[in-house]
Amino acid sequence: MMLRAFQLPRIDRLATVYVCHPIAKLTGWSEKYCVPVLTYHSISENLFGKVHPYHHINTPVSIFSLQMRWLRHAGYRTISLIELMNGFETTQDLSKTVVLTFDDGYQDFYSDAFPILKQCGFTATVFLATDRIRDESVRVEGADYLTWNEVRELQCEGITFGSHSVTHADLRSLGPEQIDYELGYSKETIEQRIGAHVDSFSYPFALPEEDGDFIRYLADTLENMGYSNGVSSAIGRAKPKDTRFFLPRLSVNSWDDLELLKAKLEGGYDWLHWPQWFYKFAHHNVALMAGRSFDQVGTR
Repeated sequence: MMLRAFQLPRIDRLATVYVCHPIAKLTGWSEKYCVPVLTYHSISENLFGKVHPYHHINTPVSIFSLQMRWLRHAGYRTISLIELMNGFETTQDLSKTVVLTFDDGYQDFYSDAFPILKQCGFTATVFLATDRIRDESVRVEGADYLTWNEVRELQCEGITFGSHSVTHADLRSLGPEQIDYELGYSKETIEQRIGAHVDSFSYPFALPEEDGDFIRYLADTLENMGYSNGVSSAIGRAKPKDTRFFLPRLSVNSWDDLELLKAKLEGGYDWLHWPQWFYKFAHHNVALMAGRSFDQVGTR
């Protein structure tokens, strides 16, 4: 199948597949302790959101099916975030394991993604922006969202649910009380609706990892609210020394041909975390120099 990644030459793909992937394979020991946490959003032909290869949030069903069946045939098995953290703590060999995550709670996970996952024997974690999950499906910005009945049905099939905040807010723009609401009320709502503990949180938007004070404040807040782990948009595979509330992930969508997907799984894409971090750091400092301080969280 000819995927979109073949149609547009990309520097990140060339560097990943032909330079960084071979180098990463030379240090294959890391495969035991570095686990790819894949990020998906909408599994559909619905071309909404940004068209940038990294930020593109839809994956057509045919491509998603190809990717999942390739994972199965390549010998990968899926584990949950709880199992990942337990594996890190007990220094298990985590080779050929992958965590599948889906942000936002689009209804096409129920109609299109889950049947493919079930056929492959895979499980996943879906992070819900709870204000968009209702008793009847709602449409926001051109996309339909899960209903609570569908969420409960999926949970009975082994799908795990986590929080993606209440309103999908940019948390760094909020004050402490608003942050408490976004983190706490979303967790409480999901737990009440499905009758199970919520352990995981997915940070909306780009994680401001360059802002150490904010990250520490948010990690403390998550821990105090009863979360035990979380994921972010930071690029890379998850490692034992990563902050457990902001584990890095690898975004996957319709731009990922199988060669690039394989390179991502085996460490060839991890190098992009440093350009990503320096880009955020530069923008953070420019904003501070312009007088737009991010110190709205009063406890810092």
